[in-house]
Amino acid sequence: MSKDITSREADYSQWYIDIVRKAGLADYSAVKGCMVIKPYGFGIWEHMRDQLDKMFKQTGHVNAYFPLLIPKSFLSKEAAHVEGFAKECAVVTHYRLKNAPDGSGVIVDPEAKLEEELIIRPTSETIIWDSYRDWIQSYRDLPVLINQWANVLRWEMRTRLFLRTAEFLWQEGHTAHETREEAIAEAERMLDVYARFAEEWMALPVVRGVKTANERFAGAEETYCIEALMQDGWALQAGTSHFLGQNFAKAFDVQFSTRNNSREYVWATSWGVSTRLMGALIMAHSDDEGLVVPPRIAPTQVVIIPVPKSLPALQETIDTIASDLQSLGIRVKVDSNDQDRPGFKFAEYEKIGIPIRLAIGARDLEAGTIEVARRDTREKQSVPLAGLSTHIQALLEEIQQNLYNRALQFRTEHTTRVDTWEQFVDVLENKGGFISAHWDGTPETEQQIKEETKATIRCIPLDAPTEAGQCVRTGKPSTKRVLFARAY
Repeated sequence: MSKDITSREADYSQWYIDIVRKAGLADYSAVKGCMVIKPYGFGIWEHMRDQLDKMFKQTGHVNAYFPLLIPKSFLSKEAAHVEGFAKECAVVTHYRLKNAPDGSGVIVDPEAKLEEELIIRPTSETIIWDSYRDWIQSYRDLPVLINQWANVLRWEMRTRLFLRTAEFLWQEGHTAHETREEAIAEAERMLDVYARFAEEWMALPVVRGVKTANERFAGAEETYCIEALMQDGWALQAGTSHFLGQNFAKAFDVQFSTRNNSREYVWATSWGVSTRLMGALIMAHSDDEGLVVPPRIAPTQVVIIPVPKSLPALQETIDTIASDLQSLGIRVKVDSNDQDRPGFKFAEYEKIGIPIRLAIGARDLEAGTIEVARRDTREKQSVPLAGLSTHIQALLEEIQQNLYNRALQFRTEHTTRVDTWEQFVDVLENKGGFISAHWDGTPETEQQIKEETKATIRCIPLDAPTEAGQCVRTGKPSTKRVLFARAY
């Protein structure tokens, strides 16, 4: 175990914070509840963002940008929406500062009070739908498929880096459609995009499902979600896609002329993922030595470390190796710094999760080999220099698949079917993970279970078969199993 990283077994929460800080991903800021994303952490986020952006554009979406500030009256137009976010809103009341008369500093100018307070966006449905009212007049203007990369602010009292901060980065898609069926298909399509990204790029297996009425997004008719399981047996919501019905269209009077020359309200969706995915990445794959990053989203996939005393003789070979790898699209770093010993470098690159480490010295050069160390298993082997680039290319894919398989195996081993309340409580306290159990479908029972155990219904899996049973808490009839877990 790395000496400056707490073990998962000793204190999982502290282990997580140690990984975030020691791997140089993020740090606390002078603004309580907000974080500084450091260059390495932002580099990982950029690879995640860029791949998602490609996937959005492949499905016909375009990017736009809307204001950070939202008139307070906008949030009053959709009742469920304002109720869901009211306690998290930061409010701008004045627009000017001035020097204090006693010279003690600056104060808010009391004469610069806004006529209407502005809300720093917790999400952008309201400001966007106000624009859509002008953009959409006819069925010919539909669909509108827009995504926004932005920051949002939701006031949080208890924060944790990446997982729950007052300000965070995300993307939010907002679409408008001609029919209910088209909007539902859009929400389901974007859920599939999120699931494919999580599994194929983050090596993170997820369960596709729908939220219960209690857990839906404020203002949605249906919320689809992907749920992942972390190494401590707690769940994490990795992405959501919402079918909004006509709620926001009615709130902002967004109507269009139909093909039959009648007037109709448009149908809407919204969907988003955030830097919370960084938290999922850490908790799904990392170990007591540090961060583990899936190769497809790693800013540096391969680091080459020469033994310093042999560097001049090795330089040409190292340059050739780096060039060959880069020609295959592999992201490479050559660490020729002679101030630190190779052993120190090995430990540091292991801590930040570089997928593959190559080390070469004079003896390796004479033998025509190089040492290859993989981060996921920490295995090392001597590999011939001949054909090295194709070997590394294949190994990166092997590591990617291994991380997915390892996480999938963990989820499988920690998903438990239970049929009695005694089993439910025992599994929750002593094993954790997803609990597959029957529920009677009432919000009252859902709330009762949450209050008694702190476990929530993470989702109703989309592939859940119809199955007659009895609610695990009340014994009332049930037709499907749902997934319960304690969650971040």
